[in-house]
Amino acid sequence: MITSQIVQQQREFFNSNATKAISFRLEQLRQLKSVLQSNESRLFSAIHQDYGKGEFDTFLTELYIIYDEIDTAVRQLPEWASRKPTDSNMLTSPGQSFIMPEPLGVSLVIGPWNYPYQLALAPIVAAMAAGCTVVLKPSELTVHSSGLLAELLGKAFDPAYLSVVSGGVAETTELLEQRFDMIFFTGSVPVGKIVYQAAAKHLTPVVLELGGKSPVIIGPDADLEISVKRLVWAKFLNGGQTCIAPDYVCVHASIADEFIAKVKHEIESAAYSVDDDSLVQIVNRRNTERLVNLIDPNKVVLGGKWNVDDRVIEPTVMVGVTWNDKVMQEEIFGPLLPIMTYTDIDELIREIKARPKPLSLYLFTRDEDLKEKIIGEISFGGGCINEAVMHIANGHLPFGGVGDSGIGSYHGEQGFKSFSHFKSVLDKQLVSDPDVKYTPHTTEKLSMLRQITAA
Repeated sequence: MITSQIVQQQREFFNSNATKAISFRLEQLRQLKSVLQSNESRLFSAIHQDYGKGEFDTFLTELYIIYDEIDTAVRQLPEWASRKPTDSNMLTSPGQSFIMPEPLGVSLVIGPWNYPYQLALAPIVAAMAAGCTVVLKPSELTVHSSGLLAELLGKAFDPAYLSVVSGGVAETTELLEQRFDMIFFTGSVPVGKIVYQAAAKHLTPVVLELGGKSPVIIGPDADLEISVKRLVWAKFLNGGQTCIAPDYVCVHASIADEFIAKVKHEIESAAYSVDDDSLVQIVNRRNTERLVNLIDPNKVVLGGKWNVDDRVIEPTVMVGVTWNDKVMQEEIFGPLLPIMTYTDIDELIREIKARPKPLSLYLFTRDEDLKEKIIGEISFGGGCINEAVMHIANGHLPFGGVGDSGIGSYHGEQGFKSFSHFKSVLDKQLVSDPDVKYTPHTTEKLSMLRQITAA
């Protein structure tokens, strides 16, 4: 079926009002969880075929988050979807005012390759909860994972409600030519701009989950034992192929040597290897070659070896890095960790603020004043203090970027809101009105209005 027919079929189904019933939405959410749970072994196998991701990491970073999103939506949906009364004022009394959530309609979700289950399905959970229909375009790079999603969702759901369109750039381009009521995209900044331009033609609202270079700031008083362990885990999770991965580290010069030694020790202790799935492959050859090109052998203090054919790069640490180095000119999205030092926190803040706003920022310190300074002065999508990456695991925290790192947010109730329109309604009582708003417009009536606003 061509994309225009899919969209038309979904529009007709949405216009039937079938998706608006809370009972229908809950049924679809439970069905989605059931499908995933009953096919976990196949989901594990498919993603391992794509880039060597193991069962533990797949469950932790893909399925667990989806299950949590579904459970939260099922539990909270009746409250999210309820009418919310609000105050009326003198001009609208006597009457009742309320805000009524309604689904936006037919939605398009374009998923990425780096977390092919989580980042494709979490927006779908939000769309289902809101009462939208969904067309999913998964990534063509994760052939097995995306193919399995298409198969499972195709069997479990009516395509008039949830449909998967497979393919690459041509299919995505064709989809973007259609009129949707909401577009949700996760991916790179350049493609995000293309999606935004396509949406603008139809005045379609968007959520763009993009990326950027997410900084890590290590304060001079940081607890290095705990900080390094958390940082290293977050950096090399999924082979560094995480949109909120720590991209580069700025460590205070007074503790730089100790910090670097502990980072090296932690990586060596973790013994990352593709053989035991503790290190996943790079998704394809092109990205492997791109990452290799970012390595400066003269600055490598750990790792630095690779095999392009096997799509494997060792966890690599580079020191003495400057803002002008090649590795600092683009989002890394791989297992490379550049480390810089700083002495003046204000100068560091100026450098970070001179660049595009990052999707995430991570600060390790005990200093309460430094915490307030960093989160108060630097704009970023979201982040952690004395932790890294884990803010995404809290469904009560809206997740999204700012500026070049994205538009809009989701997770939990915020996801429901992103796929909803909040309709404002005044229900006025059928009693006689004061004639102040009606003609003739006299000076006495104007005086009355002035008295109201002066009260």
